[in-house]
Amino acid sequence: MKKTFLILSLVYFGFFSAQKSENYLEISYNSICCGTSSTDPVINYISVFQKKNKTKPFEIFRQPGLGREGEFKLFVGTDQLSPKIKAKFTSGLQNIINSQNKADSKTSKGKIDFNSSETVKKATLLNIDNLILYKKEQSK
Repeated sequence: MKKTFLILSLVYFGFFSAQKSENYLEISYNSICCGTSSTDPVINYISVFQKKNKTKPFEIFRQPGLGREGEFKLFVGTDQLSPKIKAKFTSGLQNIINSQNKADSKTSKGKIDFNSSETVKKATLLNIDNLILYKKEQSK
C-alpha cells in the first residue's frame, strides 16, 4: 500500500511539475442533445497558428467526464506567447469557435463556450482529478 501511494505521488508530482504554463485558456464543449462538437477546428487552428508564428508547442489538457453526453473542457497554456501574439491568438480562436458554433447550430451539436478574457491558473488545474494531457489523435 505504501509503495502504491509512493508511486502515485511521484507520478502526480512529475506530471504537474512538468507543466510549463501558469495561465490557461478554458474552452468548454457542451452538448444539447446529440453529443459535443469536434475539437478538430480548434486543434487545427492551434497547430497552424503555432507553425505560422513559430511558437513553442502549446500545452493542452483535457478534462473529460463532465456530463452524460461526453461534455469536456480543454485548457490551453498561453505563457509562451507575448501579449501581442496572445491577443492575435485569442481573437483567431474566438473566430474559429464562433464559426463552429454557428455551423453546429444547424446540426443540433453542442455549443462551445470560450471567454478570451478569462484565464485559469495552474493552481486550479492541480485540483482537478481527471485532467489528462491532450493529444491530437484523441480528436479523431
